[in-house]
Amino acid sequence: MRKGLISVVCLVLLMTSACAQSVFEKSFGEKTMRVDLVLAGNKHMQTAYLLQLKKEPYWGGSQLNLIDSLAYGEFRFKVIDQSNDQLIYSRGFCTLFEEWRTTQEAQSLSKAFFQTLVFPYPKNNVVFVLEERKKNGSYHPLLSFPIDPDDKNIAKEVLSANEVVKVVDNGAAANNVDFTFVAEGYTLEQMDKFKSDVKRMADYLLSQEPYKSKSDRINVWAVCSPSKDSGSDDPRNGEWVNTAINSSFNTFYIDRYLETEDVLSIRDIAASAPYDHICVLVNSDKYGGGGIYNHFSIGTADHALSNEVMLHEIGHGFVGLADEYYTSDVAYQDFFDLTVEPWQPNVTTLVNFDSKWKHLLDKDTPIPTPNSKMYEDKVGVFEGGGYVEKGVYRPAVNCRMKTNQAEGFCPACQEAIKEMIDFVTDKK
Repeated sequence: MRKGLISVVCLVLLMTSACAQSVFEKSFGEKTMRVDLVLAGNKHMQTAYLLQLKKEPYWGGSQLNLIDSLAYGEFRFKVIDQSNDQLIYSRGFCTLFEEWRTTQEAQSLSKAFFQTLVFPYPKNNVVFVLEERKKNGSYHPLLSFPIDPDDKNIAKEVLSANEVVKVVDNGAAANNVDFTFVAEGYTLEQMDKFKSDVKRMADYLLSQEPYKSKSDRINVWAVCSPSKDSGSDDPRNGEWVNTAINSSFNTFYIDRYLETEDVLSIRDIAASAPYDHICVLVNSDKYGGGGIYNHFSIGTADHALSNEVMLHEIGHGFVGLADEYYTSDVAYQDFFDLTVEPWQPNVTTLVNFDSKWKHLLDKDTPIPTPNSKMYEDKVGVFEGGGYVEKGVYRPAVNCRMKTNQAEGFCPACQEAIKEMIDFVTDKK
């Protein structure tokens, strides 16, 4: 009886996998459609415009989990088969633009930011739909347009001849999480250093749970994109350099916030390798970093805490984890609506805590949980997180998403990372 049940379950899983695979083969090829957008507006309004479409040579993402089941991100895009109105692909994502809209500057100034999105290259005509998530969690359409994959004006530019090195090789891109590091602020003569820095970052990433336990499902690539100058722009110190992706410290006037608005160059460089997540490694010894969910993570190579910072930023960019600190200086204002449950898996406003890490709590752990020695090693609901001291709660007294001194990720964050790895590698 038990053997029969196991056989039935295996058969169902096999049939489900075959069905999903046939959807990919019917709808998509193994190249990438890239959609370049312009997002513009201010605190009170936003609009979106199509800039261009590009065809890239590799698709490194999932071939089974085509529809986003995680519902993360401040935006969502959908790809719909034009012949039958069937949803064939969707993903959530975040942008630097939406962060800027929460700053004081956005109250009196309008700006525009580039944004890039990718999905497997469609075989047939599709409709692309871009949606923003409202504060109450509902989605509102921003932009919609048809795409003909045979359109002669879809750019098919020859890639730059950058050296590509597979630093960690666990097999085909379709079956693994592909972290692709691109060089920023490394001159051509410094590429050996870049490759060594990526190897060190990869070794550290794969030594930390749960990446360590899932290390057999992770590839790491290095794309050796040379810059004319070393380092990164540092406005507070009057230092301006010519680099591959035009990164800069002092984003939103926060010195440690290292970012770039040149996301088009990031995608152009990363296209030389398959990728699920892009990591920009900056040749600098200054403290700083940033991470944009389902877009890229960025950090420096040579600060004493560079490994820890990059791991933290990958938590943002790859997994969608929120910052759990609340005492550091930030530029954001009213980042979370306390009347709505955040989409990030590691913070809660207690509006719908059942959907978060409640199942990880001991039955006698109080909600909220006192920030006391009794609970310092337990999963709880500790007040303070997401840049605010009151009304937002985190899972642990300390975690990699709170400080660089934490031993690692808390159990709630580890669970979210595992879920993302399983989703990307088609194990979920």
